[in-house]
Amino acid sequence: MSYQFNATKTFWENFYALSPSQKESTRRAWEIFKTDPFDARLRPYKIHSLSARYKRIIHSVTIEGDLRVVFLVEGNIITSLDIGKHAIYR
Repeated sequence: MSYQFNATKTFWENFYALSPSQKESTRRAWEIFKTDPFDARLRPYKIHSLSARYKRIIHSVTIEGDLRVVFLVEGNIITSLDIGKHAIYR
């Protein structure tokens, strides 16, 4: 499937606050993500608590260690909602 990608203001604010090495890890993960957001190398999974709260399926992928990206899929549009540690799940 061919996807279109968007990111929220919160995502970009938190991305720019990352360390240089975290930004580089994010860029490497992006190369995989834009081809297949559900690629097993990114360890994608559903965030059930957020999905229940927002009544939409919210997904997360692992960038490195505790660094995650939370995103929403609507048809062929993927919106990156936030990037950060597990605290972004709250």
